Amino acid sequence: MKLEVITKNEGGEIQNGIISKLRELIISKNLEPGDKLPSERELSNKFDVTRNNLREAIQLLEFYGILKSKPQSGTFIADIGQIAMDGMLEDILRLREPDFKSLVETRILLELMTCKLAAERRTLEQLSHIEHAMEAYKKKVSDDRNAVQEDLLFHLAIARASGNSTMNRFMLIITPEIITNFEKYHVCDKDRAFTAIGEHIDIYEAIKAKDPQLAEQKMKIHFNMLYEYCYNMDN
Repeated sequence: MKLEVITKNEGGEIQNGIISKLRELIISKNLEPGDKLPSERELSNKFDVTRNNLREAIQLLEFYGILKSKPQSGTFIADIGQIAMDGMLEDILRLREPDFKSLVETRILLELMTCKLAAERRTLEQLSHIEHAMEAYKKKVSDDRNAVQEDLLFHLAIARASGNSTMNRFMLIITPEIITNFEKYHVCDKDRAFTAIGEHIDIYEAIKAKDPQLAEQKMKIHFNMLYEYCYNMDN
């Protein structure tokens, strides 16, 4: 039985190693779109890795659309050309953990669009969820408690209201790293947290009024401090 006590960096190296071996397997066996991969047990033994590590690598390739798992059937090569697939695998292997600046830039780009779409598409029920998250943040800050998670729940509620499942999914993917970095760098101090209450209200009111341009403008104001903070880290 393999002992699975590994650091984050080691985990990334193991995952990349498995992806490299899967890539070699696909090329050497000349597997084509729709072909089935060997079972997890076979691959685990062949690559000398745990099934959990193998499964994580397969799930990552599923996320990028390279593999497709079918319940009770197995894992299959997705319906994309070999050249495109090989290029995508090469890019995935070159990816590294996102730094704080990358996370901030990605979040800002996503949220400027999600708040505009939310203002256009939100339902009354979704508006209620945004308001509930806004009030939860306000209460936590008023009680002088850390409200980083409530802040992000407010933004995630807006992402859901955008009606764009892909943007919502990206927000969910980057949220854990954002929480970790906010707490690590103490981004939201007490004064900033109180200021954000008013900014949240402005964003909510713009979405409630179904005014996309105003919603985007208010979100930009909300992110001004974060954007400046992030870029000052390099100086």
